[in-house]
Amino acid sequence: ASWLRLKAKVTESVVKVAQDLLNLYARREISTRVGYSKDTLWQRQLEDSFEFEETDDQLKAINEIKQDLKSNKPMDRILVGDVGFGKTEVAIRAAFKVVQDGKQVAILVPTTLLAEQHYHLFKNRLKEFPVQVGMLSRFRSKLEQERTIYNLKSGNLDIVIGTHRLLSADVDIKNLGLLIIDEEHRFGVTHKEILKKKREEVDILSMSATPIPRTLHMALSNLRDISVLAKPPKGRKPIKTFVGEFNEERIKAAIKTELNRNGQVYYLFNNVAGIIKKAIEISALVPHAKIVYAHGQMKEAQLEAAMDKFYSRHADILVCTTIIGSGLDMPNVNTIIIENVHKFGLSEIHQLRGRVGRSDREAYAFLYFPVGYLPADDVQDRLMAIESSKDLGAGFALAKKDLEIRGAGNLLGVAQHGNIALVGYTLYIQLLSQQIEKLKKAK
Repeated sequence: ASWLRLKAKVTESVVKVAQDLLNLYARREISTRVGYSKDTLWQRQLEDSFEFEETDDQLKAINEIKQDLKSNKPMDRILVGDVGFGKTEVAIRAAFKVVQDGKQVAILVPTTLLAEQHYHLFKNRLKEFPVQVGMLSRFRSKLEQERTIYNLKSGNLDIVIGTHRLLSADVDIKNLGLLIIDEEHRFGVTHKEILKKKREEVDILSMSATPIPRTLHMALSNLRDISVLAKPPKGRKPIKTFVGEFNEERIKAAIKTELNRNGQVYYLFNNVAGIIKKAIEISALVPHAKIVYAHGQMKEAQLEAAMDKFYSRHADILVCTTIIGSGLDMPNVNTIIIENVHKFGLSEIHQLRGRVGRSDREAYAFLYFPVGYLPADDVQDRLMAIESSKDLGAGFALAKKDLEIRGAGNLLGVAQHGNIALVGYTLYIQLLSQQIEKLKKAK
């Protein structure tokens, strides 16, 4: 009797979730817009200027996105590709296609560093064409931000790359056609829905190396379309991964090995208060190495100076927080050491590990938990999953594993975790599916 009461209670909350979910996607289903034009000569010129050879998966994903854009239904596609597998190039081509039809493109990224990097990459790739690219983040002065906001509102800016600053109330994009969300798992549902609701006819392209379980489940449940970049670019090697108890001698040896081949090292210590002390400790371990540190609470000028120093190879080791976890592309950095790895989620560890191995050089990831700590339960599962997923393109497989370890969470981001815990993940999804089917028939 108590089980039936429990099931009835969960079913009641599931009905509400199912209604919200169905309404959201039904609104997108009945929304229509004019399909985008066929490829132009400029589009072909841009694609021919790509300096690398596209993988088959890249070409397939680009084609799927173009088909979405040609149709009169708004696109809602997830692009899943491991770190360094060429998602950004796919996004550049989609953005350029939309811009040529007179629409604007917003690219939402989780950090100022990634916004800066994407800004330069987009500008460089589109420099041969009359496309205006702008950036909105705390790295820009108040005057620059105001100018960018004015140009977005008046339609003078074609592409804007920004952090969550893009979602502020004062930002009004005159003719938004495409929203690209990079590193989708780093944004809350609230953030994403703000932009979705602004323009129900807007096309959405979400990109992730390890899609969060909620999003992955929606994709696998045919609520959203999915494109997967599973094949690595030519010449790419798997990252050698070591998980174990913190050991200064091993750390010292790993740093020395990397520096001896003229490479650089990320040392990830996710504690702002202790980061300077940690940098001093590492300096004592390898006295000849030049060290800089970086974290998200630094002033813009300080952070830019540290990153520039490291990027231009005037420093050997960057002691940092997870600020480097999003999309940074530094091919000369091929060793990453992560302290207190037990505190990170599976997708986050994979994302951080992917900051190295972005060239044809052998890359190493050393993941340490504290001395005397015994990983158990979910932590043990995560560490075993990350250590065993050494193949290139493991991101999608890891996301599936994450789905098993954590469950899908709630599809709309409302607090459903407790309900899943009460009746179990499988039954919860079954109840939700039943309610969606019932509501579909009722409509």
